[in-house]
Amino acid sequence: MDLAFKLAEEGLQAREVPVGCIMMFQNQVIASSRNTINETKNATRHAEINCIDQVLAWCKENNKDSKEVFRQLEVFVTVEPCIMCCAALRSLSVSHVTYGCNNDRFGGCGTVLNVHNDEVFFEEELKVISGVRKDEAIELLKNFYRGENPNAPFPKVKKEAIS
Repeated sequence: MDLAFKLAEEGLQAREVPVGCIMMFQNQVIASSRNTINETKNATRHAEINCIDQVLAWCKENNKDSKEVFRQLEVFVTVEPCIMCCAALRSLSVSHVTYGCNNDRFGGCGTVLNVHNDEVFFEEELKVISGVRKDEAIELLKNFYRGENPNAPFPKVKKEAIS
């Protein structure tokens, strides 16, 4: 989790929502990233999605079966994966996720929606460990939301009608 938090702090400095993620295969970090949404101007570039791309590249470079690698991956992320990321992880058969704080607006590991344990779709249950360094993760998010997002649209203020 240390590396995930370091990546989240880098994200905060880059004015991204401070989420860091690492993916480990057989006790080796094979992917690590942070959110790059503002940087890339692509709303799907969450830390987990960036890591998924890195795992696929790693598998290709190391001549590994990506399906087997994803089944054995351990994911560590500072904030609960959103519904999109949790669904992506589950569709790839990831079975272990450890995260810091809950995602009260978009959490896909049970806080808002539980997309991960439908017996019809998944052979194995997703093992989730939550609350690891929770207070630290919350503090990073608070620090981000105290600042301003330079890529947010300028708010439109309605003018009063003149009678």
